[in-house]
Amino acid sequence: MPYISAMKKILILTLVVVPLLAMTSKPDPTVALNTLVDDWHVAAAQGNFDGYFGVTTEDFVFLGTAPEERWTQEEFMAFCKPYFDRGKAWDFKPSNRIWAFSKDGKTGWFDEDLDTWMRGCRGTGIVRKIKGEWKIVYYNLHVLIENEKIDAFIELRDEPIEEEEK
Repeated sequence: MPYISAMKKILILTLVVVPLLAMTSKPDPTVALNTLVDDWHVAAAQGNFDGYFGVTTEDFVFLGTAPEERWTQEEFMAFCKPYFDRGKAWDFKPSNRIWAFSKDGKTGWFDEDLDTWMRGCRGTGIVRKIKGEWKIVYYNLHVLIENEKIDAFIELRDEPIEEEEK
């Protein structure tokens, strides 16, 4: 009989403790967010304008690789539309994405490595949970350059850019 009594105690303890643990632990949003960002990149590769911009906020900001490339959502949509209309904008292959979150769990930020036509790049982004749905608020695309190559890069940057004849 002591065996049955011990089993009852274990069963009762399990029925009480497991739900309490489930209630106190926050769900990990990284799986859903990785899918969101991966699908966002795929939308660009497939020329899916609505899929790409549908997951961004109205106050979305995109920083590109050129010094003058800082776009609001509206500006970036206007810039991108011709590329998306061709059926393919750009094709970035992400890897090594790392997430961090605010204490309230409503804001997340990430960095990721990107394989692009520009070779190695990195993207950093911010997402916000709005009415229960994650949206991309900010993305910064930057080209990587090794420290040992920075002098040659600075020389290249200092060269004047020739304007195309009109």
